[in-house]
Amino acid sequence: MSDRDTGSFTIGFIIGAIAGVALGFLYAPKAGKETRALIKEKAAEVKEKAEEVTEKAKETALEAGKRVRERLTPKQA
Repeated sequence: MSDRDTGSFTIGFIIGAIAGVALGFLYAPKAGKETRALIKEKAAEVKEKAEEVTEKAKETALEAGKRVRERLTPKQA
């Protein structure tokens, strides 16, 4: 699986997780205050995961750029 496929899968997974959690909260038999607290907690977790994915994507892009520059730079004897 390429880096691009992995990133797409991860983003899709996160979006699916968000949708699943949101639907679960809507149908959960809890009080509004408890539900809002859970949503806030889960939103913080999703934000953290999104930041991790973003950081990994940046690192991958930087590494790819580095490899391209190395290939394009003429080697000196």
